[in-house]
Amino acid sequence: MVIVRAMGGLGNQLQQYALYRKLEYMGKDARLDTSWFHNEALQANMPAGRELELDYLNLPPYKVASEAEICALLGRLWEEPEHIGAKIKRKLCPATNLAFEENGLYHPQILSMENKYLVGYWACEKYYGDILDTLREDISFPKCSDGVLQRRNEEMSRQMEETMSVSVHIRRGDYLDEINRGLFGGICTEAYYHKAITYMKERVPGARFYFFSDDVSYVREHYQGEEYQVIDWNHGRDSFYDMMLMSRCRHNICANSTFSFWGARLNAHRDKIMIRPSIHKNTQVCVPEQMKELWTGWILVTPQGGFA
Repeated sequence: MVIVRAMGGLGNQLQQYALYRKLEYMGKDARLDTSWFHNEALQANMPAGRELELDYLNLPPYKVASEAEICALLGRLWEEPEHIGAKIKRKLCPATNLAFEENGLYHPQILSMENKYLVGYWACEKYYGDILDTLREDISFPKCSDGVLQRRNEEMSRQMEETMSVSVHIRRGDYLDEINRGLFGGICTEAYYHKAITYMKERVPGARFYFFSDDVSYVREHYQGEEYQVIDWNHGRDSFYDMMLMSRCRHNICANSTFSFWGARLNAHRDKIMIRPSIHKNTQVCVPEQMKELWTGWILVTPQGGFA
């Protein structure tokens, strides 16, 4: 059995789900461990509580790892302290370690592992790029319980399909917090967005840009013109409908955010242009040849406004 730990926001959850589906596609006995979302102590350490938003979406049934299955594999639940004897054994004989923690961009060996507990975010598209068509068919968004909001999103979806639409995700909010700024800040700069938007305008005649942001005032101040429109009505539990609307656009400009990565991934237009920052975190060093192999088909733009 291979168990994939689910954690984080919706974009991260979809990546963990996609890896789980990839393992199933390969014929493995796979499970998702969703216990992170039910652990009050872990949630208390988060700046904002997270919910299992996978269950908001229309997905094929997935297998959830039980506590008994996790303990049978690890000898404990993941968040519980490891027994000193197990620690010593793992250090003396690394092959006995039944957990694998992500520590780089891409770990191809995890696809051949058996009896492992996988902990990570698995953003690299190469893990599941070959099943994205299947995932697009299987991942859909339910109707909103608010009829007014449902009609508004339906009308916007039609408009996006009928125009040369480009989604633009600008994430500021929590990325401006001191705790996150050093890791995620200064990547999707004004130079990044200028280059990305200019690139789209040169290749998509009549492009109309739809902005999604947690800082609407900033967007309205910096992007004024008939070709720009701000989407600002999906809030709280309904925020995931922004991902749906991103996926309805013909082309996508992403932030260093897995939320907009999935807006672009779920975009089914075959001629789509997808732009993402050359790095996701400031701890990452971009090696262009490597990134182009791991993110096939994406345009990579640097924080300085150049191409990687």
